[in-house]
Amino acid sequence: MSKIAFVFPGQGAQTVGMGKDVYEAVPQSRAVFEKGDEVLGFPLSRLVFEGPDSELKQTVNTQPALVTASVAYLEALRGLNITPDYVAGHSLGEYSALVAAGVLSYEDAVRLVRLRGQFMEEAVPGGQGAMAAVLGAERGALTELCRSISESGNSVELANVNCPGQIVVSGSVAGVGEVVQRVKEAGGKRAIPLEVSGPFHSSLMKGAAERLAAELQKVTFNAPAMPVVVNVTAAPVTDPEEIRNLLVAQVFSPVLWQDSVEWLIAAGVDTFVEIGSGSVLAGLIRKIDKNVKVVNINSLESAGAGW
Repeated sequence: MSKIAFVFPGQGAQTVGMGKDVYEAVPQSRAVFEKGDEVLGFPLSRLVFEGPDSELKQTVNTQPALVTASVAYLEALRGLNITPDYVAGHSLGEYSALVAAGVLSYEDAVRLVRLRGQFMEEAVPGGQGAMAAVLGAERGALTELCRSISESGNSVELANVNCPGQIVVSGSVAGVGEVVQRVKEAGGKRAIPLEVSGPFHSSLMKGAAERLAAELQKVTFNAPAMPVVVNVTAAPVTDPEEIRNLLVAQVFSPVLWQDSVEWLIAAGVDTFVEIGSGSVLAGLIRKIDKNVKVVNINSLESAGAGW
């Protein structure tokens, strides 16, 4: 029997103007943006629609902006009465997935990710952390390389296992730099430093995770309407307290996206619906398994396509 998963993008998918079409055409989507402005106490919608891009790219702004756009597109999609069997999100996108599953209210989610972005930016002094995308490397070999470099005193870890041949590493500037150098020396592979404001999804983020944990305790977590396949374990979770705890661990643990998609496919999912700005996840999912159907909901036209 055919199964559907709703998936939500994370940081890097943002674009100035995202969600403006559904804001203007769908009252429920407009209400999402207006509620975001109200909860955060500043005109987030204006930043999303008008930029500047440099300000939207700041982690503290990117995170609430992406969750807001994803939830706005989700509201535009509700008219089709499609209920997913599972939900999942890439890093930040996990919060959008939790809204879709009814675990978190949008109001709580947008407030939490604004704080999450702030805590992540402040966790490591500027210039001390880095990330790089490694293309073409074998996962086990890259894990061993990171372990070896970390043991020498320059911490570096796997941060995002995105799809076969695309893994992001994160850690100290020296540690990430050594990975980039060693990969280049090995030949046949590429390592690309990323423009980020911190070493996300590495153990250097544990201070941010502790601060976030205190905020998560203030929020009500409901039982999900459908299982949430989470980044930390790449497995479905239905217990609200476990979801809360895993959101803390997610800040300093690798995003097991490839594993999550493979679990969903093994569970019978043959249609993935990416809801939010861009099509990053669609590209990754097709590299994991080209036989599944992937639908993008990132415009008013796609939200009402009736597929």
